[in-house]
Amino acid sequence: MLDQKEVISEVKVIVFRLKDEEYGVEVHQVKSIEKLEHITRVPRTPSFVKGVINLRGVVTPIIDLRNRFSLEESVYSETTRIIIVAVGELEVGLIVDAANDVIDIPVDAIEPPPEVVGGVEAAYLRGVAKLDKRLLILLNLDKVLSTEEIKQLDAIEG
Repeated sequence: MLDQKEVISEVKVIVFRLKDEEYGVEVHQVKSIEKLEHITRVPRTPSFVKGVINLRGVVTPIIDLRNRFSLEESVYSETTRIIIVAVGELEVGLIVDAANDVIDIPVDAIEPPPEVVGGVEAAYLRGVAKLDKRLLILLNLDKVLSTEEIKQLDAIEG
């Protein structure tokens, strides 16, 4: 008889681009990937909160990840996407330069993050995956949105 416990050997991630780096978020946290649409600005929110969108009847806060990670801003283009992610009970849209791929990453290819990767603080990262010639930075969404910021966004959404 085979042991019924399933050993997780791979992590499925959505790959997206910010500046010249590739990042990943786990598929189970991603609700959808949307084209950029009109964002309504909300006063008195942090600068990286671009505002809200009405996504199929749900008011969804939108965060510009370049701004969140203190990378220089860029003009939105045809490839710009909003990745809708779930962080706890909250759904948030993340503006990224492009959403490229869905891939499986072997768990043993994921290493702890260095202190800073591409200008992004290690606190925001889950790890770095080395895949052939690619280096993929895995985000820790719970840290990308701190507790205080989630409370603010929850107030917008609710």
